[in-house]
Amino acid sequence: MKDPADLDVTLVDGYVDEPAHFGVPPYISTYPRFAAGAAVDAGVAPDNITYHTIDELREDRSKKRDVADADLFIYVGGMTVPGKYVGGTPAEPDEVKELAWTAEGTSVMGGPVRFGVGEANEGATETKRQNLDYDFLAMADIEAAVYDLVHGGLEGFEDRYRDNKELDRWAAKGAFIIEQHPDHPEYLICEMETSRGCPYRCSFCTEPMYGDPDFRTPRSVVEEVDRLSDHGARHFRLGRQADILAYGGDGEAPNPDALRELYGGIREAVPDLGTLHLDNMNPVTITDYPEKSREGIRIIAEHNTPGDTAAFGLESADPLVQEENNLLVTAEECLEAVRIVNEEGGWRPGEEPGSGPSVDPNADRLPKLLPGINLVHGLKGERSETFEHNKQFLQDVYDEGLMLRRINIRQVMAFEGTEMAETGADIAKDHKQQFKTYKQEVREEIDNPMLQRVAPPGTVLPNVYLEYHQDGRTFGRQLGTYALLVGIPGEHELGQAIDVAVTDHGFRSVSGVPYPLDINSASMDELRMLPEIGKQRAGNIVVNRPYESPEEATDEIDLTRFCETDRLEHAD
Repeated sequence: MKDPADLDVTLVDGYVDEPAHFGVPPYISTYPRFAAGAAVDAGVAPDNITYHTIDELREDRSKKRDVADADLFIYVGGMTVPGKYVGGTPAEPDEVKELAWTAEGTSVMGGPVRFGVGEANEGATETKRQNLDYDFLAMADIEAAVYDLVHGGLEGFEDRYRDNKELDRWAAKGAFIIEQHPDHPEYLICEMETSRGCPYRCSFCTEPMYGDPDFRTPRSVVEEVDRLSDHGARHFRLGRQADILAYGGDGEAPNPDALRELYGGIREAVPDLGTLHLDNMNPVTITDYPEKSREGIRIIAEHNTPGDTAAFGLESADPLVQEENNLLVTAEECLEAVRIVNEEGGWRPGEEPGSGPSVDPNADRLPKLLPGINLVHGLKGERSETFEHNKQFLQDVYDEGLMLRRINIRQVMAFEGTEMAETGADIAKDHKQQFKTYKQEVREEIDNPMLQRVAPPGTVLPNVYLEYHQDGRTFGRQLGTYALLVGIPGEHELGQAIDVAVTDHGFRSVSGVPYPLDINSASMDELRMLPEIGKQRAGNIVVNRPYESPEEATDEIDLTRFCETDRLEHAD
């Protein structure tokens, strides 16, 4: 048996997207970090562990030699909710299988891929469990499998879940792996686990397969954040939990003291923090425990960074669908939860905490914390009226003057072990054309005006990381939960972060110009992007340059919001 210290290990990240866990770049999920830490805890030398993303292997096929030569090849990945991605492309089943064929040593696969694999990573699909020709498929925790596999001489393991003591060790010992991520250090956000599992049993969701919630202590999470920061991390998302408000409690009721210790500890551990966002917040917690929830939301909004999103799993506003799928809140209850988050978290930097919702058309920054809405189609009981119920709910939110940071509309993926397995994707397929029409209507009638309310012209988005060029424009995003896609005129150098002022709105994206804009050197395209300027005024501004101040450029339109330099003083 080979000494663990002499083993060469290669870990490939095919990316994950689960109801309460995300790991598509610029995110790195917990799976590769914990698996690497488990290997080190079992005796593997950190220098002998190589980490690659699936995109790296696509771009440089020579890196597959690391897969072939490894004594132990670990693949982590799997999608249990469908999405569209900018920063990376999740591995398709055929690619995952090809890696198994490439590996000459022992191969093990784990992560949410264990729940099932479809023909493609998309909605309205059915899945089945497959080992994809790997030697081993970890049907519980991949990190526990790696630890036991190394300890057992690569001969095998019993499927099991790790305990929190093991998690603490593996999280600390695996933090180093982030240094091998291609986006490290400036454009990498670490997904953090505070708990997993869920006390509720919605028909389509895979999160209950992890059991009831099992919470890490605030100290455990903070120490992991501290260790990751030692390896260059400055951006974090508390996304690995079904409900951040329930953190540290009995699984259902909020525990504001635990949230205060968690968020305050992270702030102390990383004084130069770049991003602190979250993902899931259960609206039923807010409606069942409104006062404790308000306190918890205030704590989050006072410690996080702007632009944060609390995703609400409404899933459907149709009472029939709610009843047949064990959904937790009615449309009216969810609307009340939206109100509460808007009031307690919908203020902007520089404003009084708890003074939301801030819908000032002259806003300088994004709100601190807003709700998002998840809607799933193809569930049991869905009918034509379902689409109208959902649209009416969203219209009610808008008409009341409230804000949603984003609306996520998708079709269900059916997995073995969930109640939707029997129904499968039949309803989603039958309603696919109606779904497409309705989704476009929501984008045009709700998303666009809502985005104008959330990020009015002149809103400054600090540190937009420039990712790609298209049609003479440069596109980028801030780091964070459901970050806005930002398009600016011209082809700017990629890989840098710049501040951008919003000028116009799409459905889920914005246009903008570099901030502050120098009126004397701005291009014609940049000037034309400014509200109410247009081609002729832009031409006149260029012809009559230079100016001593933006006010000299035009008497009719105030350009100072895009040119002044003192609007970022309220950083958080």
